[in-house]
Amino acid sequence: MTISTRGAAKAPAVLVLEDGRAFRGRAYGAVGETFGEAVFSTGMTGYQETLTDPSYHRQVVVMTAPHVGNTGVNDEDPESQQIWVSGYVVRDPARVPSNWRSQRSLDEELERQGVVGISGIDTRALTRHLRERGAMRVGIFSGDAVADEATLLARVLEAPEMVGADLSAEVATKETYVVPAIGTKKFTVAAIDLGIKGMTPHRMAERGIEVHVLPATATLDEVYAVRPDGVFFSNGPGDPATADHPVSVMQGVLERKTPLFGICFGNQILGRALGFGTYKLKYGHRGINQPVQDRTTGKVEVTAHNHGFAVDAPLDKVSDTKFGRAEVSHVCLNDQVVEGLQLLDQPAFSVQYHPEAAAGPHDAAYLFDRFVSLMEGQRA
Repeated sequence: MTISTRGAAKAPAVLVLEDGRAFRGRAYGAVGETFGEAVFSTGMTGYQETLTDPSYHRQVVVMTAPHVGNTGVNDEDPESQQIWVSGYVVRDPARVPSNWRSQRSLDEELERQGVVGISGIDTRALTRHLRERGAMRVGIFSGDAVADEATLLARVLEAPEMVGADLSAEVATKETYVVPAIGTKKFTVAAIDLGIKGMTPHRMAERGIEVHVLPATATLDEVYAVRPDGVFFSNGPGDPATADHPVSVMQGVLERKTPLFGICFGNQILGRALGFGTYKLKYGHRGINQPVQDRTTGKVEVTAHNHGFAVDAPLDKVSDTKFGRAEVSHVCLNDQVVEGLQLLDQPAFSVQYHPEAAAGPHDAAYLFDRFVSLMEGQRA
């Protein structure tokens, strides 16, 4: 057997943070340079789904799991049509993938899609640094792009910040497409694509829902042209403070009292539509092992997350909004961040995490059933 040492044999590379700290290693994936926001993911598995999650657009993902690439890459698990991360950071890449479904190595896939990465650095030290200092801009440089650190730092400081970034339209579909119901069709849902993952409409299709996935720029008239029984707002990248158009569309849906469900970015959109503010977390929640309590049942779930912003809503009181009473329905048990909202006077709710669980635990799959129940109740 020929053992591939692609990562170990590649060019020297350096990662430079905007506060001046640097880490030196070897190129992993494509050789060149890239910029983005440095964030870390605590998932022990599911790297293929992480890489293809559009919510990671313009982010450089640091994997806290030390050994990455063990199961290679296949064509069945991606959550979108491409890798969206701006860069990738691993400590110890697998030399040989070992899985019956593997079609190529992770290193080969990163190189094929032009994703610049770095390996062989102390990702534990980097993660601790980001926890203490917060997510920040970063650059990865390899091959001919490597220069003195002062020059590279200047390049990093020229890169745009995530605060104020309006990115959802960059990752969303340009044309409407339909995911048919599996089995008997029971409902029609209009899904606003702000960076939707492929598993999300599939979870709805499993429940007899025909999903019309619309561009992020869809108007309220275009939403209702599909005659939806419910409206869904997806996850996505960027600063929710910039998402004025989705907020306006959601307010139109709320005025019509159509059953509404939002996840991740969609939760932040609901927060803004109800009049709450949003803010940037110090280093965010990313991974497949985040504990959340559903306050409506008291149940604690292990959940999949990917968000750097959160809704600023009061945890312990019911709020009066333009669309009726609203309350925080879910909360993160690590830091008390708002993880869900619900309206008490009409059928609308959202969560800040990923109940489609690709990758991740299935504790929150019931939320799709809750959405179905709202549509059943409205129809009745």
